[in-house]
Amino acid sequence: MSRSSDPLRPGDHIDSPEAPARQPGDPKLGVRGWARFMWRQLTSMRTAIVLLLLLAIAAVPGSLVPQRSSDPNGVIQVRADNPELVWLYDALSLHDVYSSPWFSAIYLLLFTSLVGCVIPRLAHHWKAMRALPPRTPARLSRLVGFQTVAGDASDLDRADRVLRRLGYRTTRYGDSVSAERGYLRETGNLLFHISMLALLLVVGLGSGFGYSGQRLLVEGSGFANALSSYDSFTAGQWFDDGELEPFAVALDDLEVVYETENPNAVGAPLDFTANVSVTEDGAEREDEIKVNHPLSVAGADLYLISNGYAPRISVRDASGQVVYDQYTPFLAQDDQMTSLGVIKLPDGLDEQLGLRGFFYPTAVSLETGALASAYPDLANPVLSLQAFTGDLGLDAGIPRSVYALETDAMTQIAGGDTDVESLTIAPGQSIDIPGGLGTITFEDVRRYGVIEVHVDHTQTPVLWITVVLFLSLLGSLLIPRRRMWVKATPEGLELAGLARGEDPALERAVDDLAKRIGDAAPAREADVLAPVAGDGERRMDS
Repeated sequence: MSRSSDPLRPGDHIDSPEAPARQPGDPKLGVRGWARFMWRQLTSMRTAIVLLLLLAIAAVPGSLVPQRSSDPNGVIQVRADNPELVWLYDALSLHDVYSSPWFSAIYLLLFTSLVGCVIPRLAHHWKAMRALPPRTPARLSRLVGFQTVAGDASDLDRADRVLRRLGYRTTRYGDSVSAERGYLRETGNLLFHISMLALLLVVGLGSGFGYSGQRLLVEGSGFANALSSYDSFTAGQWFDDGELEPFAVALDDLEVVYETENPNAVGAPLDFTANVSVTEDGAEREDEIKVNHPLSVAGADLYLISNGYAPRISVRDASGQVVYDQYTPFLAQDDQMTSLGVIKLPDGLDEQLGLRGFFYPTAVSLETGALASAYPDLANPVLSLQAFTGDLGLDAGIPRSVYALETDAMTQIAGGDTDVESLTIAPGQSIDIPGGLGTITFEDVRRYGVIEVHVDHTQTPVLWITVVLFLSLLGSLLIPRRRMWVKATPEGLELAGLARGEDPALERAVDDLAKRIGDAAPAREADVLAPVAGDGERRMDS
């Protein structure tokens, strides 16, 4: 007799203190055994859930840190503001989260786990759907909803028909009917996992054929759908630039509506509308783009993702020759559209000149004497510039941001700690550049909008997959898996049920089955003896 303290385990169980020690000649798990063990761990449902949570967590940095694919200007700004963290951004690929090695690894492991989990369950479910309902238990009285109704073996056919009408698969075992339903519960569960696989596959492969490009347009300017026309362009790994459909877009006007009635929200933007002219297939039409209402052109979606002001600034040298004259986009820094911009003039003047300053749509003076914007619309536009001379660093062959001015090798000649105040000008005004380099004129100002052209071939498949995923999830949660039995005994028809999982309505289902079987019973003729006056004969009354 085993002396194991646990009566449910043999004495030589591996956890038992009496188990014999491992001997050198005992078989080992081996490479094949370890591979099988690791595969079973990877394809378990618990591992799939953990990987799904990891994928969701891994996507968080993509929403917190600007991504090169969607916000290249934001990437430049973040790296400029946090130079000490640039190494971390690069080491962890935080600006390219969704194409980083660690995100791809989680993605592939989740895909593999789901495949390994679903395929065996599909085979098992297929066999279960083709199998007959289980045999009737010997003692139905131990099951849920047990009850006895009037009837005998001749009523089993009627019970079988009732069960079939209720959606049960039935079979006869002697003087009993065994029925089962709810296979769609497991079907929905499997369809949910297959939908997850399809979603991963469509997003992973379909995105490789799409592209996204951004172009900043000042009112009155336009661009063509060509690689050379974009300020930034990101394409999938299987994208071919020959797939770019020929069309052109021009920004005619950018309308912004601000709150003016609510005193607690004056200046809050209410609506943005980009009125554009679209040329497609040789025909030109006028249309509009609104925030969250993209314009569809030749299979591409055009979004309005940003806006701002672009002052037109002209610079003349000492002889009055124009060396610079264009609209320069300034990036908004606050809700009042106080905007920061940079102008670089490497040629045309006696020295290289850099201008950095702020544009105030509605300029007001603070108590400190500094300027600020009190309203985001153009009520009192003012431009304030600091001037630097020296080496702009454009000849070093290193890419430089057009929105940043590196002044390490430059000398400030206006604004800041110099004795010369910042160059402050309004539209139509000119001001001399210190040192006799020339003059700066603020000609006028226009709005600009950033248009994103986005082609995503996965949108329609993802929509339908999501619908199937949602419906299949509801089915797997709401459809009960039940077994019912009707057994003929000398006392009558015994009924009982059994649930595969939680089913609080099972007992009511058995009661309903009993009622239906009783309602379906044909009227039985009974001999009722009734005397008939005058002849003494008996009559059968029903």
